[in-house]
Amino acid sequence: MEILAIAAVAILVGTILQRVSGAGVGLVVAPTLTLLMGPANGVLLTNGVTIMSGLLIMLAIRRDVDWRKAALIIPAAAVGVIPGALLVRELPPGWLQITIGLVVLLALATTFGLPRLPHVRSQGGAVVAGAVGGLFNATAGISAPVMVIHAKLSRWEQKPFQATLQPIFMAMGILSVIAKTAFGSFHLATLPPWWMLPVVVGVVLAGIGIGTVLTRWVPPARARVLAITLAGVGGVLTLVRGVLALQG
Repeated sequence: MEILAIAAVAILVGTILQRVSGAGVGLVVAPTLTLLMGPANGVLLTNGVTIMSGLLIMLAIRRDVDWRKAALIIPAAAVGVIPGALLVRELPPGWLQITIGLVVLLALATTFGLPRLPHVRSQGGAVVAGAVGGLFNATAGISAPVMVIHAKLSRWEQKPFQATLQPIFMAMGILSVIAKTAFGSFHLATLPPWWMLPVVVGVVLAGIGIGTVLTRWVPPARARVLAITLAGVGGVLTLVRGVLALQG
């Protein structure tokens, strides 16, 4: 019950931040669930949460979705999730935790450590972002930093960017679950009990409701900074736990 309560808080906070800023579920939930449930199950459950949150938030702001951009990114993500699923299957838990921690920290450092990026007009950037995002999503449950870098390169405006991320996150979550199921990257016997599903749905709905109210007062940039900060803390803890697991 303690694990369920902590997971519910992480999902609630992540969903609120995603509703306000466009991203947050993967950033906050993936490191938390990795620490609570192990790397394979933690990321898989994160994928499931992103499917639900992406779908429900998309329905609320669907008028602003750039479907042409999503149509470039999602097929490329289908390619990226394949090596990600294989990594999850082949890496021992300790090394997988280290990989997840490094992916989180490297992605965050790249997102905020780069200077002003040049303007890339080619649609190839969206394809590359989709493939790398799919790889990161399947491996670590996090693709938002990759999308943020692409948005900076392409000068993607915040409102359509925020809306279009939702079907992208949803699709990446579905693709990751399918790929990991096909490659046997997890075991059904080790997954959380089925009754957690309605609990997670309820928490996601609550987060969307709270986030919708907060959009009136909280700037998206501030919510994104909070999500990045929480993700950084989770990434460090996940990395440390992976190192300790190898030493033990």
